[in-house]
Amino acid sequence: MAYAARWCMSLIFATQMYLMMVVFALWYTPFAAMNRKYAFEAVHTYSRWVRWTARWMIGLRSEVRGEVPRDEVLVAAKHQSFFDIIMLGSVLPRPKFIMKKELKWAPFLGWFALRIGCVPVDRGKRGAAIQQMRDAVEKGRAAPGQLTIYPQGTRVAPGSYLPYKVGTAVLYGQLQQDCVPVAANVGVFWPRRAIYRKPGLAVIEFLPRIPAGRGQREFMAQLEEEIETASKRLMAEAGFQQD
Repeated sequence: MAYAARWCMSLIFATQMYLMMVVFALWYTPFAAMNRKYAFEAVHTYSRWVRWTARWMIGLRSEVRGEVPRDEVLVAAKHQSFFDIIMLGSVLPRPKFIMKKELKWAPFLGWFALRIGCVPVDRGKRGAAIQQMRDAVEKGRAAPGQLTIYPQGTRVAPGSYLPYKVGTAVLYGQLQQDCVPVAANVGVFWPRRAIYRKPGLAVIEFLPRIPAGRGQREFMAQLEEEIETASKRLMAEAGFQQD
């Protein structure tokens, strides 16, 4: 009975979450079309709404640890579910994401993503995707923001592993900016393909910066070690048992 009640509340939560995306988008679109700062305001407002409603509707609290970067850096984040995007969007001052190209056609979401400077790439064509990403990032460098990439390229469920992709190192070398790794445990509570959301404390943690100028292999080894170690610690803290 308790599980059924939580499942129903999870469904209600998800429904209102997508409904409010439309409401916020309709409200902010005229302002965002005139000034890009309102596109960021829309992202912040919506992301904080989702975090707030998750807390009281489904018992999913959320916490951001570490020093949130406010300058121009590359953010390399663990990606487990939609909720880690929401948490990043709620605190980064000017987030812009490397995203799969299909999302640019999503109603409302696609337009706002392009407005804040997100970079769509075709993940199915590795070499072409990297060059496309480099060109798009170079074109958008004049627009300030925290460029955010998911080093594994997609959502990875807790307990699963996908290798870290070289695209992160390519951008790190191209931008010549510090990289801020981000660990997460949100997939423990918010599965990739399920309605049910578990109560608890979802955490993302901004880790110490990796200074600009490291070699590609050294950078990738350090990035993976730091994100995976910290994410396993956060997941263990949430009660997740590694196989």
